[in-house]
Amino acid sequence: MKSEMVVRLPKSVMWWPQALSVAVFALVAWAMAGAGALAARGPESVADLAEKLQDAVVNISTTQTLKRSQQGIPLPRVPKGSPFEEFFEDFFNRQQRQGRPRKVNSLGSGFVIDPSGLIVTNNHVIEGADEIIVNFSDGEKLKVAKIVGRDKKTDLAILKVEPKKPLKAVGFGDSTKMRVGDWVMAIGNPFGLGGSVTVGIISAKKRDINAGPYDEFLQTDAAINRGNSGGPLFNMEGEVIGVNTAIISPTGGSIGIGFAVPASTALHVIKQLREFGETRRGWLGVRIQSVTEEIADSLGMTEPKGALVASVTSESPAAKAGVEAGDVIVAFDGQDVPNMRMLPRIVARTPIGKSVGVEVLRKGKSQNFTITIGRLPEGESAKTPEDKKQDEPKTSSLLGLSIAPMTDELRSRFKIDGKVKGVVVTKVDPDSIAAQKNIKPGNVIVEVTQEEVKTPTDVTTRVDSVKKSGRKSVLLLISDSKGELRFVAVPIS
Repeated sequence: MKSEMVVRLPKSVMWWPQALSVAVFALVAWAMAGAGALAARGPESVADLAEKLQDAVVNISTTQTLKRSQQGIPLPRVPKGSPFEEFFEDFFNRQQRQGRPRKVNSLGSGFVIDPSGLIVTNNHVIEGADEIIVNFSDGEKLKVAKIVGRDKKTDLAILKVEPKKPLKAVGFGDSTKMRVGDWVMAIGNPFGLGGSVTVGIISAKKRDINAGPYDEFLQTDAAINRGNSGGPLFNMEGEVIGVNTAIISPTGGSIGIGFAVPASTALHVIKQLREFGETRRGWLGVRIQSVTEEIADSLGMTEPKGALVASVTSESPAAKAGVEAGDVIVAFDGQDVPNMRMLPRIVARTPIGKSVGVEVLRKGKSQNFTITIGRLPEGESAKTPEDKKQDEPKTSSLLGLSIAPMTDELRSRFKIDGKVKGVVVTKVDPDSIAAQKNIKPGNVIVEVTQEEVKTPTDVTTRVDSVKKSGRKSVLLLISDSKGELRFVAVPIS
């Protein structure tokens, strides 16, 4: 709808500079208001932007051979020349054919980051594939010559093709500058339809969808469907600010909730995959958990913040620096740690061998350590020893728990690792808060209020002390049978 505005001035003042200034100001203000209204309705068109970017976005098709687990059924014996002989042979030949390996095809998306033929996609798009074909917007098809590297934790992968001429590539932007409400555009291969463009906004930032330890997804309402995985999410300057990875959908189609790995995360991973063919993340050597309000109260903290150290791996960077179980890490390398989820992301991006300052709260007091960051290992295993049996010891009841001193019989019954020390939980009242906190028979109480306990009396004494102090809950360090530790704050009735 076209609107007009007419400004009429008396002849006597028509050429006065002051009056002219007022008129010009009014026209400018009207024009600005109109432009603001248009901007509020979103971009007028993204056609020019889409046309410039589509050639750099590719469709990825994979082929995977699945082996059948079904074994051939033996052919029953029938008289030679019997009318059933031909029937059984046809039937069982079909069964044998159905038991052969079969090929499965899948589709995804990706985008070129280097004209020489480097392509970014999701790891799940290519996982298990025997053959990977990259389809370009001009109809050209290239077989992937090499998987440069992949990272399961962030679901990213880099592929290499050998083009006859330089490819159209796109660059990354700064995802940290994106704000909720900013316009974005997704290009991909939904349902195998080929290059499709959708537009939406950033709906939220730093989303944790429990996909991995480094979740901080960008959420968007730009339509993302099956087949969009691995495709780019662009800002309005044509820069990649995310890699489309996941959707929430009860039907399999878009309901306006899609997630993209932010460029700030992807760039770090891609750099390492290009340089080393693998990721090399920083490592502290601590097992951490969230600081809940109950745990914060039991530790005497004014508010829940930081990452609570549940255990420290022996000979790890943290152990060598003096970090202990029960410490709350509140700052790392000059950055505040507001919650547990933040710490793994910061540590993972820290260069291996760098010395960083770490601030912890230990029994209510601040302490500072200098830690030299190591490289994250693949994983560790725990061993279970064989123990001798003894008679059942006497038990005590406390906080809905029946507890007993550690014995060889209890180690054998609950298969408790020989390295685990403390007081054994033999029974749990199913109606108790301890049961709601997932404390189970066979768990071992290692510490109470950050003090080591060896007998039920030690536990009782510490709990009584907490009651007298006026705190509402008592902090227990609980170990499972394999030695995995966690802190549990149990309210004191």
